Amino acid sequence: LTPRQWFASPLTSAVSPAALWPVAAVEVHTSKEVDAVNGTNLRLRCTFSTSSPISQQLSVTWNFQPEDLSAHEPVFYYLKEPYKLSAGRFKERVTWDGNIERHDVSIVIWNLQPTDNGTFTCQVKNPPDVDGKIGEVRLRVVQKVHFSEVHFLAVAIGSACVLMIIVVTVVIVCRHRRKKAQEKRVKVAGTEL
Repeated sequence: LTPRQWFASPLTSAVSPAALWPVAAVEVHTSKEVDAVNGTNLRLRCTFSTSSPISQQLSVTWNFQPEDLSAHEPVFYYLKEPYKLSAGRFKERVTWDGNIERHDVSIVIWNLQPTDNGTFTCQVKNPPDVDGKIGEVRLRVVQKVHFSEVHFLAVAIGSACVLMIIVVTVVIVCRHRRKKAQEKRVKVAGTEL
């Protein structure tokens, strides 16, 4: 048999190399849900584990699906180096914050907006480990606390502190005066005897 005939024979085609080793998969780990304040920056954490050594062909793909479940949008891509988006809602708003050697493929999203509410997916492929569960993070962007609310809260807390100080001071002064008055009475009573 020639090498070509050997590979094409029914016996060898029934036993593929994949059947000789257990199927390996990349495991991706993310937070399930994250809340962040509108206008702030957020690090979306994603780590992975793989049974194979880290390959030069390792790739990372971050995508986004809005709450309205419309089409997935690209967020970030890594293959040997980070690639910036040339278009889309995340253009100029995403930076790489991972470390492949530490199995960390996290990103930072800048200036969060209410339109960023949705699900972010993190997929890692490390050939030959290319299968595995995709990590999902549900992001909820909440509104900033308005200045008036912060101001009201600060005034309320400040007023409560001042009131407590006044009450404590009055109690101390009253006790001090009573003590002095009592000492005076004892002195007067002592001189009368």
